[in-house]
Amino acid sequence: MPSIELATSPDRNPRRERAVQRLAALLMMIACACVPPRSAGAQEAIPGVDGEDQESTSAPSEEVNVTPQADDDEIAARLERILLATEWFADARVTVDEGVVFLEGSAARDEHKEWAARLARNTEDVVAVVNRIEVRPGSIWDLSPAWTEIRLLARDLIQATPLILVAILLLGLTWLAAILAMQLASVLLRRRMQSVLLRQVAARAVAVPVLILGIYFVLRVSGLTQMAATVIGGTGLLGLVVGIAFRDIAENFLASILISTQRPFQAGDLIEVEGHQGFVQRVTTRGTLLMTLQGNHVQIPNSTIYKSTITNYTANPKLRLDFAVGIDYGDSVSEAQNVALGVVREHPAVLDDPEPLVLVEELGAATVNLRVQFWIDGHNYSPYKVRSSLIRLTKLAIEQAGLTMPDESREVIFPKGVPVELSRSAEESSRPPGVDAPRGKPSPEESEASLPAEGGLHSEREEIADQALHSRPPGEAIDLLAESGE
Repeated sequence: MPSIELATSPDRNPRRERAVQRLAALLMMIACACVPPRSAGAQEAIPGVDGEDQESTSAPSEEVNVTPQADDDEIAARLERILLATEWFADARVTVDEGVVFLEGSAARDEHKEWAARLARNTEDVVAVVNRIEVRPGSIWDLSPAWTEIRLLARDLIQATPLILVAILLLGLTWLAAILAMQLASVLLRRRMQSVLLRQVAARAVAVPVLILGIYFVLRVSGLTQMAATVIGGTGLLGLVVGIAFRDIAENFLASILISTQRPFQAGDLIEVEGHQGFVQRVTTRGTLLMTLQGNHVQIPNSTIYKSTITNYTANPKLRLDFAVGIDYGDSVSEAQNVALGVVREHPAVLDDPEPLVLVEELGAATVNLRVQFWIDGHNYSPYKVRSSLIRLTKLAIEQAGLTMPDESREVIFPKGVPVELSRSAEESSRPPGVDAPRGKPSPEESEASLPAEGGLHSEREEIADQALHSRPPGEAIDLLAESGE
């Protein structure tokens, strides 16, 4: 700041000197306030001028200095050179009139148009800006934005490649640790838990925390800290949502646990559930597989098995069977009972304890009905074959004893009468009344306990097991009824 010196006479007045100094200081303050401020530094560099492929828009400097009190032509020339240097504008023209800047031309993006307006407003001695720059519509065949995004994605992928490799390595180690934890838990629980399903559930319960902890570390290493916290915090909520969505699957799974622990039946048992009868093949986490006596696979959901009435024909090896026999009213009931009881007792498949019975069931329309009851070993003999054999032998014995088994009588009324002419042959005339014509003699094999047509008396268990062995199982799930050592 220039200094101001004042000449004084030898006989100067101190009061006058102080007044002059105050006036000089006031003039210096006014002079400093009138000097225009200078720019603190150079203008920001305009990106894209050096020919790079990727262009960015930067804000212009707060003030563009031309010369002190620049005229309109100098302002227009300076702004036009800057717009042409960016290569963002086509036919860029700048005119200035009394400090008002008029921008004309076209640009490819709205950001470039706004950038030009801010540049003009920050220029010295500009009082207003009229932006007439038009934004050119982009071509539908312009793929430059897509290529730009692809380059950005490729760059991000290359930068994230080390983190991805580390995350994959940690994920693999987590999976191996979960498998080892599950196998170790299964081995430790083998002696304490006999149920295969319970051991499997307990082993998976041990492996799940290991897996979740490993996933948490993987997300933290990958930089996804917020997602890692979400995984840990939302595990319970996720389990609730999955439980609601897969309610039927969860119900069958819980039912399979109860079936495997309570064991209402075993593999190979003949059971009947919901009208389906067959031998149990396996119980999985989804359902129970039966093979019917017709050789068909029937898979019933475990929830249905657990909530339904189960008839187990194999749990007690002794089965009671019965059938009805009708004799004529004129025959002796006690004789018929003794004949039928003798046949049942002599049969090789009938048990002596409990003993068989022949009871009078009812008096029918044309017959006296007897109910024959007996017990067999269901593990060794087929109830269908034994029943067939006994019905055949009882019929033969009753006929050989001279007893009759008539069918039901039917009364037919003819209002006008029916003329009937009877004729008897010589043989019939010589036969005493009340004696029926002789019947054919039974064949020797008819008295056998089992005929080839009946296929023997043994149980169908082995045949069904052989059919199941050669059939295609519907799935490869673990059999929950298998022994613990298997």
